[in-house]
Amino acid sequence: MVQLQTLGANASREDILGAMDRDGACIVEGKLDPALRSRFIDEVMPYVEATRYGGDEFSGRQTRRTGALIARCPASREIVMDDSILAAAEAFLAPYAERIQLHLTQTIFIGPGNGAQMFHRDRQAWGKHIPRDMEPQFNTIWALSDFTAENGATRVAPGSHRWEPGRQPEAGEVCQAEMRAGSVLLYSGSVIHSGGENQTSDVRMGLNITYCLGWLRQEENQFLSCPPDVARDLDPGLQALLGYTMGNYALGYYSIPFPAPGESAGIQPPERAVGSKPVAELSITNETE
Repeated sequence: MVQLQTLGANASREDILGAMDRDGACIVEGKLDPALRSRFIDEVMPYVEATRYGGDEFSGRQTRRTGALIARCPASREIVMDDSILAAAEAFLAPYAERIQLHLTQTIFIGPGNGAQMFHRDRQAWGKHIPRDMEPQFNTIWALSDFTAENGATRVAPGSHRWEPGRQPEAGEVCQAEMRAGSVLLYSGSVIHSGGENQTSDVRMGLNITYCLGWLRQEENQFLSCPPDVARDLDPGLQALLGYTMGNYALGYYSIPFPAPGESAGIQPPERAVGSKPVAELSITNETE
């Protein structure tokens, strides 16, 4: 029977990248500090309780999905900026972009009685327009509660990131990412996976944080979920990850639409909107007009 490789909390970037290259996914156990996990749950629960259940089988009729976590939950900012996971994401996506960005923040609370989600690849968010040999995203699901086969641990088909389009996994090609609270499932945008069926009386609590290529449109619009008046108080590194920086040379600038007297009407770096210092300009890697 297939299974995912489980790495220790101090796994090196090379170990993570090796497992991702082989299987398209892996588990890093014991990664999330228990105090930070508890703090995040406390912060997010009022928003989860105000969230409606999904309206279709894919989103889950007994599942609550809650986003805008950077603005709502300060603890989420520490998780998003985890040094080793972020370094792995940057290295994983480095062949295809100069910078990466935050694609999605979302809790996924699968309630009792929710059936298994249909198998899919997350890269389908961009349709079929990204070449198959280009990986657009690096995904994480942090276990806020224990993930078990009975309560809906994520189903994964190891190696499916290399399969031909249209191929669906057979029973023997799928395993579940069973892991203790505080562990994290890492998986590529090309690997086939889905939420599992919750056959218990408890809620399976997960935190989905995804990074993607800096030149792609984000699934969760960070400029609306975390607008400049909120983002200006964040760490500059997190501001950049949200998209408040240039994605490449001449990619992502803006102009102040109605400048005050004496204020420049020309183009501005995104950092200007959140009051931080612009990072060094990226070099031109392709011809531009």
